[in-house]
Amino acid sequence: MKSCQNTVRPDISKIMKHCSIIAREGTPFIISLGILVVIFAFAGVVWAAALFFIATLFVTWFFRNPERNTPGDEKAVISPADGKILRVEEITEDTILKGRFKKISIFMSIFDVHVNRIPYSGRVDSIVYRKGKFFSANLDKASSLNERNSILVTTDDGQEILTIQIAGLIARRIVCWIKEGMKVAKGERFGLICFGSRLEVFLPLDSTISVKVGDRVKGGETPIGYLT
Repeated sequence: MKSCQNTVRPDISKIMKHCSIIAREGTPFIISLGILVVIFAFAGVVWAAALFFIATLFVTWFFRNPERNTPGDEKAVISPADGKILRVEEITEDTILKGRFKKISIFMSIFDVHVNRIPYSGRVDSIVYRKGKFFSANLDKASSLNERNSILVTTDDGQEILTIQIAGLIARRIVCWIKEGMKVAKGERFGLICFGSRLEVFLPLDSTISVKVGDRVKGGETPIGYLT
């Protein structure tokens, strides 16, 4: 189980502060909506106060940041996000990685937890942010055209795992809490994407995939594949 208390490595101290029950990135949204609730309540506009109160509750729930129990299987690659498996495919990657890889695409709706987690332990060798469009994240074209943040982790035995955060249609904000050169552990929080988005994981071609299109996965808990 990955918790705020059981991690002692100094190089992930910046990640530790993101263990609160509500992700702090949600605070500006929650406070702004709460202020509107108070304003409309004092103005006697009950329907508007009620509407913004419901919105405040939803946004607070959206930024929830639950603890997760990460499986101990050393070879298991864990889902970096809650959501639905959109695609499982073999592709040629020629940007950050070079060659053929297995790619798993995960769609996060506005009802899913949006805090992202490390799929496999290792060293962060590269983080590359790229501006782009903001198509709905469940569309195939979002995979290649939308704004993204790519994180390459090299395992202790030299295998490379690429995780890409892809922005969606609403809010359009990618947050990444880790830096190049950091050592990270499977299941640890590394960032989030606001209000509907997509995560993609690239695994070595000889990996075994353990999910299929349509499956529901839970970030930090569900194995999506196994390294050899």
